Amino acid sequence: MRTFSLQSGSNGNCIYVESDGVALLFDAGISGLQAQRRLAAHDRDIRRVAGVILSHDHIDHVRCAGIYQRKFGLPIYVTLPTFRRIGRGLGRVDHVRHFAPGDRLDFGPLTVQTLRTAHDAVDGVAFVVEDDGKRLGILTDLGHPFAGLSELIGRLDAAYLESNYDAKMLENGPYPASLKARIRGRGGHLSNLESAHLARTGAAKRLQWVAVAHLSEHNNTPELAIQTHRHELGRQFAIHWASRYGPTEWLRVE
Repeated sequence: MRTFSLQSGSNGNCIYVESDGVALLFDAGISGLQAQRRLAAHDRDIRRVAGVILSHDHIDHVRCAGIYQRKFGLPIYVTLPTFRRIGRGLGRVDHVRHFAPGDRLDFGPLTVQTLRTAHDAVDGVAFVVEDDGKRLGILTDLGHPFAGLSELIGRLDAAYLESNYDAKMLENGPYPASLKARIRGRGGHLSNLESAHLARTGAAKRLQWVAVAHLSEHNNTPELAIQTHRHELGRQFAIHWASRYGPTEWLRVE
Protein backbone atom coordinates (compact mmCIF):
# COMPACT_ATOMS: atom_id res chain seq x y z
CA MET A 1 0.00 0.00 0.00
CA ARG A 2 1.27 3.47 -0.94
CA THR A 3 0.02 6.88 0.11
CA PHE A 4 0.76 10.57 0.21
CA SER A 5 -0.93 13.63 1.63
CA LEU A 6 -1.85 16.24 -0.96
CA GLN A 7 -2.40 18.79 1.81
CA SER A 8 -3.36 18.79 5.49
CA GLY A 9 -4.61 21.69 7.59
CA SER A 10 -7.44 24.14 8.08
CA ASN A 11 -6.77 25.54 4.60
CA GLY A 12 -7.65 22.21 2.98
CA ASN A 13 -7.30 18.45 3.39
CA CYS A 14 -6.86 15.59 0.93
CA ILE A 15 -5.03 12.23 1.24
CA TYR A 16 -4.36 9.66 -1.50
CA VAL A 17 -4.09 5.89 -0.90
CA GLU A 18 -3.52 3.14 -3.48
CA SER A 19 -2.87 -0.57 -3.79
CA ASP A 20 -2.88 -2.99 -6.73
CA GLY A 21 -4.26 -0.40 -9.13
CA VAL A 22 -7.08 0.78 -6.85
CA ALA A 23 -6.87 4.41 -5.66
CA LEU A 24 -8.89 6.45 -3.19
CA LEU A 25 -8.98 10.06 -2.02
CA PHE A 26 -9.94 10.95 1.51
CA ASP A 27 -11.52 14.41 1.74
CA ALA A 28 -11.75 17.10 -0.90
CA GLY A 29 -10.68 20.33 0.74
CA ILE A 30 -8.36 21.55 -2.03
CA SER A 31 -9.34 22.65 -5.52
CA GLY A 32 -9.80 20.20 -8.33
CA LEU A 33 -6.91 21.80 -10.20
CA GLN A 34 -4.60 21.51 -7.18
CA ALA A 35 -5.57 17.88 -6.65
CA GLN A 36 -5.09 17.06 -10.32
CA ARG A 37 -1.66 18.72 -10.46
CA ARG A 38 -0.41 17.21 -7.22
CA LEU A 39 -1.47 13.74 -8.29
CA ALA A 40 0.14 14.26 -11.69
CA ALA A 41 3.38 15.30 -9.98
CA HIS A 42 3.29 11.85 -8.35
CA ASP A 43 2.57 10.30 -11.78
CA ARG A 44 -1.10 9.61 -11.01
CA ASP A 45 -4.30 10.50 -12.90
CA ILE A 46 -7.14 11.80 -10.73
CA ARG A 47 -9.70 10.31 -13.13
CA ARG A 48 -8.51 6.82 -12.18
CA VAL A 49 -9.45 7.32 -8.52
CA ALA A 50 -12.27 4.99 -7.45
CA GLY A 51 -13.92 7.51 -5.14
CA VAL A 52 -13.55 10.35 -2.67
CA ILE A 53 -14.52 9.53 0.91
CA LEU A 54 -15.51 12.45 3.13
CA SER A 55 -14.77 12.51 6.85
CA HIS A 56 -17.09 15.30 8.04
CA ASP A 57 -18.89 18.47 7.06
CA HIS A 58 -16.27 21.15 7.82
CA ILE A 59 -15.38 23.18 4.76
CA ASP A 60 -11.65 22.41 4.82
CA HIS A 61 -12.56 18.77 4.13
CA VAL A 62 -15.47 19.03 1.68
CA ARG A 63 -15.40 22.35 -0.16
CA CYS A 64 -14.49 20.89 -3.58
CA ALA A 65 -16.14 17.45 -3.44
CA GLY A 66 -18.78 18.50 -5.96
CA ILE A 67 -16.08 19.58 -8.40
CA TYR A 68 -14.26 16.27 -8.02
CA GLN A 69 -17.51 14.50 -8.92
CA ARG A 70 -18.55 16.69 -11.86
CA LYS A 71 -15.14 17.35 -13.41
CA PHE A 72 -13.43 14.02 -12.81
CA GLY A 73 -16.36 11.62 -12.35
CA LEU A 74 -15.43 10.53 -8.83
CA PRO A 75 -18.20 8.97 -6.74
CA ILE A 76 -18.63 10.64 -3.35
CA TYR A 77 -18.86 8.48 -0.23
CA VAL A 78 -20.36 10.33 2.73
CA THR A 79 -22.61 9.71 5.72
CA LEU A 80 -26.21 10.81 5.24
CA PRO A 81 -26.20 13.43 8.04
CA THR A 82 -23.02 14.96 6.60
CA PHE A 83 -24.51 14.99 3.11
CA ARG A 84 -27.66 16.68 4.38
CA ARG A 85 -25.50 19.36 5.99
CA ILE A 86 -23.29 20.03 2.95
CA GLY A 87 -25.42 18.91 0.02
CA ARG A 88 -26.55 22.32 -1.17
CA GLY A 89 -23.01 23.64 -1.12
CA LEU A 90 -21.77 20.81 -3.33
CA GLY A 91 -23.84 21.87 -6.30
CA ARG A 92 -25.24 19.19 -8.63
CA VAL A 93 -23.82 15.75 -7.89
CA ASP A 94 -24.97 12.52 -9.50
CA HIS A 95 -22.93 9.78 -7.83
CA VAL A 96 -23.28 9.86 -4.04
CA ARG A 97 -23.10 6.75 -1.89
CA HIS A 98 -23.93 6.80 1.79
CA PHE A 99 -22.39 4.90 4.68
CA ALA A 100 -22.78 5.01 8.45
CA PRO A 101 -19.98 5.30 11.01
CA GLY A 102 -18.79 1.78 11.73
CA ASP A 103 -19.45 0.53 8.20
CA ARG A 104 -16.77 -1.16 6.12
CA LEU A 105 -16.33 -0.05 2.51
CA ASP A 106 -14.79 -2.47 0.00
CA PHE A 107 -12.74 -1.39 -3.01
CA GLY A 108 -11.08 -4.48 -4.45
CA PRO A 109 -7.89 -5.10 -2.46
CA LEU A 110 -8.58 -2.10 -0.21
CA THR A 111 -11.07 -2.10 2.63
CA VAL A 112 -11.94 1.06 4.53
CA GLN A 113 -13.19 0.71 8.09
CA THR A 114 -14.99 3.81 9.26
CA LEU A 115 -15.22 4.90 12.89
CA ARG A 116 -17.03 7.69 14.64
CA THR A 117 -14.95 10.54 16.09
CA ALA A 118 -15.61 12.98 18.91
CA HIS A 119 -14.97 16.07 16.75
CA ASP A 120 -17.63 18.78 16.76
CA ALA A 121 -18.99 17.90 13.33
CA VAL A 122 -22.46 16.65 12.51
CA ASP A 123 -21.33 13.04 11.92
CA GLY A 124 -17.53 12.91 11.87
CA VAL A 125 -15.59 9.78 10.98
CA ALA A 126 -12.00 8.64 10.71
CA PHE A 127 -10.69 5.76 8.64
CA VAL A 128 -8.55 2.64 8.73
CA VAL A 129 -7.48 1.47 5.27
CA GLU A 130 -6.41 -2.17 5.06
CA ASP A 131 -4.69 -4.19 2.36
CA ASP A 132 -3.50 -7.76 2.89
CA GLY A 133 -3.35 -7.33 6.66
CA LYS A 134 -1.50 -3.98 6.56
CA ARG A 135 -3.42 -1.12 8.16
CA LEU A 136 -3.16 2.64 7.66
CA GLY A 137 -5.01 5.05 9.92
CA ILE A 138 -6.32 8.41 8.65
CA LEU A 139 -6.94 9.98 12.02
CA THR A 140 -7.53 13.73 12.07
CA ASP A 141 -10.22 16.00 13.57
CA LEU A 142 -10.63 13.55 16.42
CA GLY A 143 -11.92 15.80 19.20
CA HIS A 144 -9.99 14.18 22.05
CA PRO A 145 -8.30 10.81 22.76
CA PHE A 146 -11.64 9.01 23.02
CA ALA A 147 -12.16 5.50 24.37
CA GLY A 148 -10.66 2.83 22.15
CA LEU A 149 -8.42 5.18 20.17
CA SER A 150 -5.20 4.08 21.84
CA GLU A 151 -6.06 0.43 21.28
CA LEU A 152 -6.88 1.15 17.63
CA ILE A 153 -3.52 2.84 17.02
CA GLY A 154 -1.83 -0.19 18.56
CA ARG A 155 -3.30 -2.26 15.71
CA LEU A 156 -2.02 0.02 12.91
CA ASP A 157 1.11 -0.22 10.79
CA ALA A 158 1.14 3.51 9.94
CA ALA A 159 -0.97 6.59 10.55
CA TYR A 160 -1.71 10.13 9.57
CA LEU A 161 -2.27 11.43 13.08
CA GLU A 162 -3.67 14.78 14.10
CA SER A 163 -1.18 16.97 15.96
CA ASN A 164 -2.99 20.26 15.78
CA TYR A 165 -1.57 22.57 18.43
CA ASP A 166 1.16 23.24 20.93
CA ALA A 167 -0.46 23.94 24.29
CA LYS A 168 1.77 26.92 25.13
CA MET A 169 1.37 28.50 21.70
CA LEU A 170 -2.39 28.16 21.91
CA GLU A 171 -2.54 29.63 25.43
CA ASN A 172 -0.35 32.61 24.52
CA GLY A 173 -1.68 33.08 21.00
CA PRO A 174 -4.13 35.55 19.45
CA TYR A 175 -7.31 33.46 19.46
CA PRO A 176 -10.24 34.56 21.66
CA ALA A 177 -10.83 32.57 24.82
CA SER A 178 -13.93 30.88 23.39
CA LEU A 179 -12.01 29.54 20.39
CA LYS A 180 -9.13 28.37 22.58
CA ALA A 181 -11.63 26.50 24.73
CA ARG A 182 -13.21 24.91 21.67
CA ILE A 183 -9.84 23.71 20.32
CA ARG A 184 -8.83 22.25 23.70
CA GLY A 185 -12.29 20.86 24.34
CA ARG A 186 -13.68 17.38 23.83
CA GLY A 187 -14.95 18.26 20.37
CA GLY A 188 -11.85 20.11 19.22
CA HIS A 189 -8.42 18.88 18.23
CA LEU A 190 -5.50 16.86 19.59
CA SER A 191 -2.44 18.63 20.92
CA ASN A 192 1.10 17.63 20.03
CA LEU A 193 1.50 15.89 23.37
CA GLU A 194 -1.80 14.00 23.12
CA SER A 195 -0.84 12.86 19.63
CA ALA A 196 2.65 11.82 20.71
CA HIS A 197 1.31 9.78 23.63
CA LEU A 198 -1.03 7.92 21.25
CA ALA A 199 1.79 7.31 18.78
CA ARG A 200 3.98 5.94 21.57
CA THR A 201 1.30 3.33 22.31
CA GLY A 202 1.34 2.22 18.69
CA ALA A 203 5.12 2.27 18.40
CA ALA A 204 5.34 -0.21 21.26
CA LYS A 205 3.33 -2.66 19.13
CA ARG A 206 3.40 -2.55 15.30
CA LEU A 207 3.33 1.10 14.18
CA GLN A 208 6.05 1.76 11.56
CA TRP A 209 5.59 5.52 11.06
CA VAL A 210 3.36 8.47 11.76
CA ALA A 211 2.75 11.57 9.68
CA VAL A 212 1.83 14.45 11.97
CA ALA A 213 -1.16 16.09 10.34
CA HIS A 214 -3.65 18.96 10.50
CA LEU A 215 -1.15 21.32 12.17
CA SER A 216 -2.49 24.73 13.14
CA GLU A 217 -1.08 27.70 11.26
CA HIS A 218 -1.04 29.93 14.35
CA ASN A 219 -0.69 27.53 17.28
CA ASN A 220 1.94 25.08 16.10
CA THR A 221 5.01 24.57 13.95
CA PRO A 222 6.25 21.44 12.19
CA GLU A 223 9.42 21.62 14.28
CA LEU A 224 7.47 21.63 17.55
CA ALA A 225 5.16 18.81 16.48
CA ILE A 226 8.04 16.61 15.34
CA GLN A 227 10.14 17.46 18.41
CA THR A 228 7.28 16.48 20.74
CA HIS A 229 6.82 13.17 18.96
CA ARG A 230 10.55 12.57 18.81
CA HIS A 231 10.76 13.01 22.60
CA GLU A 232 8.13 10.28 23.08
CA LEU A 233 9.18 7.96 20.26
CA GLY A 234 12.96 8.24 20.10
CA ARG A 235 15.26 9.25 17.28
CA GLN A 236 14.96 6.04 15.28
CA PHE A 237 11.19 6.10 14.78
CA ALA A 238 9.99 7.40 11.38
CA ILE A 239 8.09 10.68 11.71
CA HIS A 240 6.77 12.55 8.67
CA TRP A 241 4.98 15.87 8.31
CA ALA A 242 1.79 16.31 6.29
CA SER A 243 2.16 19.93 5.22
CA ARG A 244 -0.61 22.49 4.97
CA TYR A 245 1.10 23.93 1.89
CA GLY A 246 1.78 20.97 -0.39
CA PRO A 247 2.15 17.22 -0.80
CA THR A 248 4.34 14.75 1.01
CA GLU A 249 6.61 12.28 -0.68
CA TRP A 250 5.36 8.75 -1.29
CA LEU A 251 4.94 6.78 1.95
CA ARG A 252 4.72 2.99 2.07
CA VAL A 253 2.83 0.73 4.45
CA GLU A 254 4.61 -2.63 4.45
